[in-house]
Amino acid sequence: MVVVGARAISNGMKIDVLYKNISPDEPLKVFVEDRIGGLEKFIGKGPIEARVEIGLPSKHHRSGRIYYAEVNLKIGGKLLRATCQHEDLRNAIVDVKNELQKQIKKFKEKRKDLSRQPVK
Repeated sequence: MVVVGARAISNGMKIDVLYKNISPDEPLKVFVEDRIGGLEKFIGKGPIEARVEIGLPSKHHRSGRIYYAEVNLKIGGKLLRATCQHEDLRNAIVDVKNELQKQIKKFKEKRKDLSRQPVK
């Protein structure tokens, strides 16, 4: 596994990109940072840390090259996780971003509902 540096994005979002069984390149890193960094507008303020792992599960897959993307997103004390496999690496990244976007919206709605509870 090759670790490619951490990069801080506006308002303190930190993205760590890890590559497994593929060679890292700058355009792919920029694509990941754009997609995952775009989630910040749904989250809002606070310390946010994303650990993104992309690559091939193994070097000898029977049905061709199947890529995967996995993101662990820490928002304060909460951990959101999404994984996706696809024949195209960029599509896997987009799919995992969409899954995280759904989880973030659900998390925010749940948090808003809890704050509306009457005081007993």
